[in-house]
Formats: sequence, structure tokens, C-alpha cells
Amino acid sequence: MKQIACALALTLCSSAAWAAEKLSLNEVSQYLNGITTAQAPFSQINDDGSLSTGKLYMHRPGKMRFEYDAPNSGVVIAGAGAVVIQDPKSNQPPETYPLKRTPLSLILARTVKLGQANMVVGHDFDGTSTIVRAQDPKNPEYGSIEMMFTDSPVELRKWVIHDGSGGKTTVILGGLETGVTLSSRLFNTSAPPSR
Repeated sequence: MKQIACALALTLCSSAAWAAEKLSLNEVSQYLNGITTAQAPFSQINDDGSLSTGKLYMHRPGKMRFEYDAPNSGVVIAGAGAVVIQDPKSNQPPETYPLKRTPLSLILARTVKLGQANMVVGHDFDGTSTIVRAQDPKNPEYGSIEMMFTDSPVELRKWVIHDGSGGKTTVILGGLETGVTLSSRLFNTSAPPSR
């Protein structure tokens, strides 16, 4: 009886894996373009191997916020064409970078067009997820973003930022809740609010 149950379980598992399919670049672009607002808990694996957790807020186009849990308690805000990094433990003023010089600009663009020439440098399927690696075709030195999507329903589950100096940061999303109401204050880069 145990052998039959095991065989049945293996059959069901392999059918579920077999049912997953590689998403086209058009499907991935349509999915990203369909997101206006979203929020999710996240876990981040930093280049040095350390782990951070927090909450992510996104308002496309152009806005994203990472609120890190203690002990980090930092905030990273993308908005008004800039990325501002605020570290409350530092005595330094917030660091600011142009958003267009980061791979995040690719998913925060007004219109995501992954089919654009030389933007996608990898489009794979690992058996359960579609993995798309994209870069700014005009400025590949800015780094790239590797995104992982599940299908049925299509959902962004993870991304890896590969920066121009060879470092990488992995962000794993919890359940991404879309269509949420978000305050514009979350994305204020001129004076990032304390938490």
C-alpha cells in the first residue's frame, strides 16, 4: 500500500512540475506592466552573505521602498529619479544615486519592454520558474537584474541584482500583494522619513 501511495505522490508531483511552463518575454513584460502598486515582506541576502529582512513597497512607475527590520532599520527609497539609502546607525547623510544607473530602473520603467534589443541577456526555465536576466542595453556597466517568476498565476518571486563591480544582492519576496493603497510619503526622497 505504501508503494502505491509513494508512486501516486511521485506522479502527482511530476505532473505539477510538468504543468509549469517557461513564460515568454512578452508575458513577463505584460505582468510587470500590470503592476501599479504592490507590497511584500522580503528577505535579502547581501553580497557578504549576511541576511536582512523587511517590507517592500512598490508604486510603478519609478517608485520603490525597502524598510529593513531591526537591527538594520535602514530605508532605501527609489523615487523622483533617484535612489536614496538612509542608514540610521551612520552619522553620514543619506547616500543618493541616479535610479537610471541601477538595474531596478528596468522593472520600475513606465513601460517594461523586455523584447528590446540586447536588454535580455538570459531567459531560462529551471523546471518550475522562468528566470530572466536583463540589463540596460545602452549601459551594461550599470549591472543587471535576474528575476524569477512562477506561472499560474504569474508572480515575481525573487530577483538578484548584479552590480557593475561584480557584487550581488538577492531579494526573495514573500506573497506579493498588488493593487494596494500606498501613501506618497513612502517614496519621498527629499527627506526620507524615520520609521
